[in-house]
Amino acid sequence: MSWQPEVDELAYRRRLAARMGGEDKVARHRQAGKLTVRERVDALADAGSFREVGGLSGSGRYDGNGRLVDLVPSNLVMGRARVDGRPVVLVGDDFTVRGGANDGAVGDKLVHAEKMAHDLRLPMIRLVDGTGGGGSVRNIEIKGHTLIPTMKVWQHVVENMATVPVVSLALGSVAGMGAARVASSHYSVMVRETSQLFNEGPPSVEARVGQTLSKNELGGSQIHTRNGVVDDEVPTEHEAFARARRFLSYLPASVHALPPRAEPAADTARRDDWLLGAIPRQPGGDYAIRPIVETVVDADSFFETGAQWGRAVVTGLARLDGWPVAVIASDPAVDGGSWDRDAAEKFTRFVDLAQTFHLPVVHLVDTMGLQVGREAEQAGIMRHGVRALAAVYQATVPWCSVILRRAYGVSAAGHQHMGRFNFRYAWPSANWGALPIEGGLEVAYKAEIEGADDPVQKRAEIEQRVRSLTSPFRSAEAFVIEDIIDPRDTRALLCEFANLAAPLREPGVSRFGIRP
Repeated sequence: MSWQPEVDELAYRRRLAARMGGEDKVARHRQAGKLTVRERVDALADAGSFREVGGLSGSGRYDGNGRLVDLVPSNLVMGRARVDGRPVVLVGDDFTVRGGANDGAVGDKLVHAEKMAHDLRLPMIRLVDGTGGGGSVRNIEIKGHTLIPTMKVWQHVVENMATVPVVSLALGSVAGMGAARVASSHYSVMVRETSQLFNEGPPSVEARVGQTLSKNELGGSQIHTRNGVVDDEVPTEHEAFARARRFLSYLPASVHALPPRAEPAADTARRDDWLLGAIPRQPGGDYAIRPIVETVVDADSFFETGAQWGRAVVTGLARLDGWPVAVIASDPAVDGGSWDRDAAEKFTRFVDLAQTFHLPVVHLVDTMGLQVGREAEQAGIMRHGVRALAAVYQATVPWCSVILRRAYGVSAAGHQHMGRFNFRYAWPSANWGALPIEGGLEVAYKAEIEGADDPVQKRAEIEQRVRSLTSPFRSAEAFVIEDIIDPRDTRALLCEFANLAAPLREPGVSRFGIRP
């Protein structure tokens, strides 16, 4: 006698689970422009690689003889898969089953998935669509009592942030704990128009604070990719999957490994003549920083993150001679590259990402310092600025700074850790100091200017005299700057840095001290 009846029942249960929320709910889901959770898994994972875990969980209905009549599956699909050949843990909410609420063993499955990623040292990819394990008022009636919020999974979420790469894709309306899981990621993406993120949805907001808002008005991607809660927005789910794959390609599977090298570049000595004129001669003239970044790194390797927030700082991953690096660049076209609180926070978060996953840092500098004025002071810019400095001084990854033009104030003081060896170069266009000359003359020479017969002429004379001493070559004579380089040599020197830095990278868990 065999176990064929049980094997047949197993197949039957899997067929029931594959129906998800049923034909009608699946049809409505697709009419909203969204893929089902299983379509999402198939689109993201390598073909045939998904190994589901917990696929039999759900709520069964039985006849009087104890035979299974129907099964409503759990609204969380999870398992192991391969993405571009690399193993990962995949977790996806099924919005067609109870809108992604936290019944059907979702809480236990979430914990299991996070533990699996942590203990197997595999990247975690979350496909979030719904509350993602959060509570529901309906649970009060189901359970017969209320629960104190505990978020059992959160210990594991926090541990994974320090251990494995975590990517979250918001693919529908995500609220409560689902929204929290999206925000608790190293990289997150929203789909424009079809995904929203909020602490509580529009009905609750209207009941609690009297605001009547649509889902997009309350928490669309145009909000959260500008405030830093989410890194990027894309037009389609398939583009979100592509972004997830590309982000992970720069990172190790966990902190216990090192970022993998891609095919070494063939043009490490490439010299681009246009770089000679990239920086305008007139003080304060704007220029585009991204073309410079894309020119000095390996071709088509720059992957920018968080482009819509903290815009005075450009951050992204790239490769130099095939080695993954973290790139930070000032954007002088945004407030002269001066940091507001968002830019400082973005800088801090990105330095922490580099430190966590052993990525050498390339920093292209052109900053006027921290933002000034009443609004900046009210926003607590100094607190956020010194936190960014603390991140730099807690980092131990190899670091190379290239001062393109201005390096002034507190934000410039964080261009690298001055207590250890770093690579540092300056272009001939570079200038630096505690304060920009434009703002410092009136303070340093106030009495002399005000006491002159012609204050305007006196100020101009002083400025010309001081500016004659600001040439970077004067600083090089005093070894204030280690080397001034032809801009066309930047790529070759950065590739040298990446190759020298590669053997210095050390796997393991990074620990940060307290910050101001």
